[in-house]
Amino acid sequence: MERFTAKLFANVKKAAPRFELGIKDLQSSALPLGHAAGEDLLDSITYTNSKQSFSLLILSNGHGEDVIAFEIIKKLIKIRKFKKIEVLPLVGEGKIFDSLKAKEFQKIGFHKVLPSGGFSNQSLRGFLLDLCDGFLIDLIKNWLIIRSKTQENYKIFAIGDLLPLFFAWSSNCRFGFMGTPKSDYTWSSGPGWSFSDLYHRLKGSEWDPWEISLMRSSRCDFVFMRDDITTRNLIKKRVRAIFLGNPMMDFIEFQNHDKSRISIHQKIILLIGSRYPEALRNFEVFLSCLDKFHTAKDLLIFVPLTNNSNNREINNILESHNFSQTNNNKFLLDEESTWRKQNKFLLLGCNTFNSWANLADVGIANAGTATEQLSGLGIPSLSLPGSGPQFTKEFANRQQRLLGGSVMVCKSRKVLISKLELLISNELLRNTQADVGRKRMGGKGASQRIVQYLNLNF
Repeated sequence: MERFTAKLFANVKKAAPRFELGIKDLQSSALPLGHAAGEDLLDSITYTNSKQSFSLLILSNGHGEDVIAFEIIKKLIKIRKFKKIEVLPLVGEGKIFDSLKAKEFQKIGFHKVLPSGGFSNQSLRGFLLDLCDGFLIDLIKNWLIIRSKTQENYKIFAIGDLLPLFFAWSSNCRFGFMGTPKSDYTWSSGPGWSFSDLYHRLKGSEWDPWEISLMRSSRCDFVFMRDDITTRNLIKKRVRAIFLGNPMMDFIEFQNHDKSRISIHQKIILLIGSRYPEALRNFEVFLSCLDKFHTAKDLLIFVPLTNNSNNREINNILESHNFSQTNNNKFLLDEESTWRKQNKFLLLGCNTFNSWANLADVGIANAGTATEQLSGLGIPSLSLPGSGPQFTKEFANRQQRLLGGSVMVCKSRKVLISKLELLISNELLRNTQADVGRKRMGGKGASQRIVQYLNLNF
């Protein structure tokens, strides 16, 4: 199969030009996922294997994967193991990499924001919209760039799911893989269940046979997984799987705020997602639920936004729910604006997830990676899936099983209000959910261990 693919692409390459784009000195962009801690620890390590005989190409397949790649690249640049380090984001523009400025680093490839937001695999409509926008053409161009690395003494590190794994395998380079989206917690434990659980139980893993076949390739040097249970199941299938921790928890760097101003408040964080206009619909629904949520104490509502948020639309939604912007209440928590409605205070801020995540008692979250990080911090949350394209009922139920119920899916607004009242008033229940979330996500330090492994074994 590998020999046939190599021959096929050799023929394609003759008829197609090589495309490559290096991007330097660009503006930085932040996601609500944070940045890694522990840089001093990295600087104190003495590396014994620093021959620059190979270059490294990193493939990432999503926003969460971009952040993982970003933190790993920062550390790899310091140890100077590779002659060159390149990153090729396969979904979105990969703006987070624009802040990395080093002569040995480049962002390459063809990038664009797709109409589906990168979720074309979740709906036929999204796939067709992406197709009309040139998705397939860019995919082939990026594939040819990856294929060209065979002749240039590259190794490839793929982060994500089947797409980067397949691209790495088809390159004929030696490669490693970090599988981020799949976990065997989703079918081996509750709460809830899905018909797909039976299929995964039959396979013995959420990873499919064709994915496992690529992981078994003689050119695949290692496979990192996000948890121990998935790693053990893949080892049983003769995959060179390794568990070094979940790097998603390395990217949250807390701010030292004076909490005395908010000690008497009950605190909720709203994660509306980063895909617009879906995020606006989530915000509208969350506010309509909070309209009917009543508490004797003052309620402080954190709403961290992303760089691509439409502030005018956000403000219009707040005004439609009778919130008024106020300058009389200053919480000094990096908020950009404060809104008030009776005893409810709502703070808006761009890229403030780091500042606010650990301040909340409860979250209402229709997000992906950020919800997982919230659970890892010990903040229980509720979700209310909508029409998508990202946060659908199927996505939400899978996330609930993945996180062991530390995020609870609500079937309706009425159910969400009821569960919110229960969580806010029941500290024991919050602590129980918090323990589950911390256990499922693990602690910090995974990205540090991954870099050490790459330096010594790749």
